[in-house]
Amino acid sequence: MPLSYTDQQIREQAVFLGLIENGAELPRHLRGKVVATMVQTKATERAAPTEPQLAQTIVIQPGGTVLVDGEPFPWLITRQPMEILLDPDGTSTVRLTLMAAAVQIVQPEPRPESE
Repeated sequence: MPLSYTDQQIREQAVFLGLIENGAELPRHLRGKVVATMVQTKATERAAPTEPQLAQTIVIQPGGTVLVDGEPFPWLITRQPMEILLDPDGTSTVRLTLMAAAVQIVQPEPRPESE
């Protein structure tokens, strides 16, 4: 997907980064670096949403294929029974078992006892 930025957007980003003062011209040799930060920011925003999202639809097909919002579920699912709760008045749930090569359980740091 080609990206394009206006000169104004690039200048605003350069000011935000502290490379130039507001209203100053951006030196040509810094333009590529500013655009690179804009591209990186855009990629980061797409790659990792800031908050978990509620799936709009989950489709379970014969043979075990699971689609979440029209996209194939990217991890292996065991052939264990799934628990599906349909709630016509609210949010329905699907509970399934994922396969993993390794599992790590991280315990929280103990809280100091209040005295």
